Amino acid sequence: MGNVPSAVKHCLSYQQLLREHLWIADSVPGALDPAQEASQLSGLPEYVKIVEVGPRDGLQNEKVSKRLYGMGCYEISLGDTIGVGTPGSMRRMLESVLKEIPPTALAVHCHDTYGQALANILTALQMGINVVDSAVSGLGGCPYAKGASGNVATEDLIYMLNGLGLNTDVNLHKVMEAGDFICKAVNKTTNSKVAQASYNA
Repeated sequence: MGNVPSAVKHCLSYQQLLREHLWIADSVPGALDPAQEASQLSGLPEYVKIVEVGPRDGLQNEKVSKRLYGMGCYEISLGDTIGVGTPGSMRRMLESVLKEIPPTALAVHCHDTYGQALANILTALQMGINVVDSAVSGLGGCPYAKGASGNVATEDLIYMLNGLGLNTDVNLHKVMEAGDFICKAVNKTTNSKVAQASYNA
């Protein structure tokens, strides 16, 4: 893989494993039936996360998304769980998936390892996606990529959405207070730029 960062190598290996499990359904009749039946019996919608990493993953994500949507999944979350995506790769991936799935059935989950999460989310919003995952103080990581940052900080996301004139009805100050409490409880430093700027002002 040449000079590919180790985090990317880990995720690429995990992504291949994920695909192999999903493609079992193509060769083994009924492989996905138990999950589908459980969802129908419980009356609960299904939420499934798949992974977007590289420039050639659009077609694979399109196929997986179409399959899951056809099973009745109400929301398919496209996740860059190691944070290496860029607005360009986000746009290419969504252009591919949106050929098969309406934007109302999609969500995005963007980690901020390379500082691209907000830009990626803005790209997704501009393409009609209106469900976005976030984490207070940006806490978290990725078990498949050592050193990867957590999901985009909720505080930073709210600040950006407010700046775009999008009303979230979320009290930014209260979220910052919650983040401060959690960070102190787990002895972590906030990853939120908004919180850092506010507390250091």
